[in-house]
Amino acid sequence: MADTAKERRAAHDIDRVRAACTRFLAGHGERTAADMLAMIPAATVPDRYGQGGVVADLEQEVARVLGKEAALFFPSGTMAQQIALRVHADRRGRRGIVFHPWSHLDWHEGRGYERLHGLHGIPCGPLGEVLSLRALHTVHEPPAALLLELPQRDLGGDLPSWDELVAETEWARSRGAAAHMDGARLWEAAPYYDKSPAEVAALFDTVYVSFYKGLGGITGCCLAGPKDILLEVDEWRVRHGGRLYGLWPYAASALTALRERLPKMPRYLEKARSIAAALTDIPGLQVIPDPPKTPMMHVQMDGTPADLLARGLEIARRERVWTFVRPFAVDSPHRLRVEFSVGDATLGFQPDEVRELFRELAGAI
Repeated sequence: MADTAKERRAAHDIDRVRAACTRFLAGHGERTAADMLAMIPAATVPDRYGQGGVVADLEQEVARVLGKEAALFFPSGTMAQQIALRVHADRRGRRGIVFHPWSHLDWHEGRGYERLHGLHGIPCGPLGEVLSLRALHTVHEPPAALLLELPQRDLGGDLPSWDELVAETEWARSRGAAAHMDGARLWEAAPYYDKSPAEVAALFDTVYVSFYKGLGGITGCCLAGPKDILLEVDEWRVRHGGRLYGLWPYAASALTALRERLPKMPRYLEKARSIAAALTDIPGLQVIPDPPKTPMMHVQMDGTPADLLARGLEIARRERVWTFVRPFAVDSPHRLRVEFSVGDATLGFQPDEVRELFRELAGAI
């Protein structure tokens, strides 16, 4: 109990320091409840159990942007992807899903695909590399689906080349499998390929996209694909409890964020690359991947979580700039990574300014 009280006091102190900051390095910065509610236009038309109103408007716009027949709104990407894979598996009478060993589906979602739907994962390829066609050729079991995460979050937003991506989706179809995209950050990946989201999505049978990752909506996502598949998906959405009485606040926020920030993605990518270039010669620091392929990157540096906490809080108290106080991952006892997403807030910083902040975070000054 004493440890819990101590942890609560420490968390309160961190929140207090953060609240005093006036600038935020990553993403779109600090967003209050009022900020998020302001993303909902006053003229928004509510839905009823996911039908009609702004939910229908959002679904139509996402289907158009992704070049798919239809799209369906979900409150959770975890729910959407499990259902999509279940439908693909049932249609083929197979249970195996091929994915990268660091797939978000496997690492961060409690293996719901297995526990709830009886699917089994087929991890493929080395941990530290994006999934490749060479690795796929080692899979001999006929799978139900190939899941590709674009970009690969646990690899710092890494992406395969366009030719490799095309070959991988063709491999799936040659094995009678569906090609499904975990496109939580597809909006951020498309500029790397110099293609529209629809051109990337055209390679896949079904595509999941998020509205709070990268875009900065309140929450929620869409699953896009053929109408007949989404009719089956909608039945499973009911079974999962995903057709809430009113989804309109999330959908309205998502539509605002999509229209406002999707056009900015090339600018965010350019900023990420200019920042990465400014960090390259800091001792003990590494940008992953270098250069960034999306408006996100992982920055690896020497130190412990306690070091990062102390340095991040010192910067926040002195400069009123919020950077990072917790690692994304700890790679060894004295080596850690932070996840750095570039958004509206980041645009207010010059690369040299970001360099000095990271020098201090890395203990290089």
